Amino acid sequence: MTPPTSPQPVGSPLPLADRPVGSGIEYERFLDCVHCGLCTASCPTYLETGDENDSPRGRIYLMRAVVDGRIDLSPRVQNHLDLCLDCRACETACPSGVQYGRLIEPFRADQKRASARQGQPENTDWFHRFILYGLFPFRNRMRWALWPARVAQVLGLDRLAESTGILRLLPERLRRMQRLLPRLVPGGPALPAFLPAIGPRRARVALFTGCVADAVFRHQHWATARVLQQNGCEVVIAPDQACCGAIHYHSGADQPAMELARNNLSSLNPSEVDAIIVNVAGCGSMLKDYGHVARELLPNDSGLHDALDKFSNRVRDISEFLSELGLVPPPGELPLRVVYHDACHLVHAQRIREQPRQLLSQIPGVQLLSIREPEICCGAAGSYNLTEPEMSDRLALRKIENMLAADPQVIASPNVGCTMQLQAGFRQAGRAVWVAHPMELLDLSYRREPPPLPL
Repeated sequence: MTPPTSPQPVGSPLPLADRPVGSGIEYERFLDCVHCGLCTASCPTYLETGDENDSPRGRIYLMRAVVDGRIDLSPRVQNHLDLCLDCRACETACPSGVQYGRLIEPFRADQKRASARQGQPENTDWFHRFILYGLFPFRNRMRWALWPARVAQVLGLDRLAESTGILRLLPERLRRMQRLLPRLVPGGPALPAFLPAIGPRRARVALFTGCVADAVFRHQHWATARVLQQNGCEVVIAPDQACCGAIHYHSGADQPAMELARNNLSSLNPSEVDAIIVNVAGCGSMLKDYGHVARELLPNDSGLHDALDKFSNRVRDISEFLSELGLVPPPGELPLRVVYHDACHLVHAQRIREQPRQLLSQIPGVQLLSIREPEICCGAAGSYNLTEPEMSDRLALRKIENMLAADPQVIASPNVGCTMQLQAGFRQAGRAVWVAHPMELLDLSYRREPPPLPL
């Protein structure tokens, strides 16, 4: 079908309730896609289904057709859009510079607003209300909620419940949450407000701790802080910082995401530090996008735009920062076969690919291994492994098989969601492979300590 030559422009006189979903998106972004198809080989869902509607160019055509009023946002169309992981591998592959993330994310957010205008309250199901929005973004709530799981793991009750089939009585999403839950290692005490540099002071940085990462993987924050100290950095940890907002924004709840951005702007003052350090790929991608999100939601608030731009310009992934600073050589030998896992929101959204590998290669004894399809998503994608379980499992199996073919002892994963997905995949495959953050390996080398597991 031939598209209309004059699509409905932004600022149309149509009543708000009658405007098509996505009509607020800058229309030129749709036209950037020339439908060449070079993105299809990098799209995880297209590789699995072979359905053009599950490819980036197919989804762009669907969204544009909805905006043009040529098709309705039917359940079938919505299913194709929901199946997108927002991994943004298509952006890396695209020769035309299509900003796919800035199409799918605002489209999803506008869909939520349209549902609300039609009298359908947003995300009224129990999972969104109580888990995705009510639990995950709050690290203290998460810590309390995980306390029974910690006790169950220590006593072996989790394995008993699984072997007896009791877990089948839980709702499906809670069963998946239990299956994805890693072994909850002691994370140590809360990080102090300040940690001094070791040796000559080279920088002053703020460490972003987030929500799920701090509740489940606080030991990775400690490792990151110690590595920064060893590299001459004063580390500031703001106690009132909050979730980055990615949980909300990527599921279409843009206003709560904006509130969290304001909170972090206030607590992590960019003018007081040389960099805001992030060790979670998904969080880093969101923090670096604060200015764009503000322009999209509050187009007339130029003061907020400028403040969030300044904030985002200070954000650095830990591997990015250490590469720029110059790594102090780690002394301890770690004779390990390591596969570095390319988290989507690091390699595609932030375009950070070589820096983590360069840092790991400086650890004496580490052998970096290559795998097939290193940049194909593992299927975690934030809460995707809970909302789209069938596709998530297919992608996890694909990734685990490719990793096991390299026979690694360690997977270095720079994103907590990927870490949980991969740990669950290796458990299911019956293979003991340590999934660690790259900073954990560097920290062990600086402290001249062996890995915590027999490998």
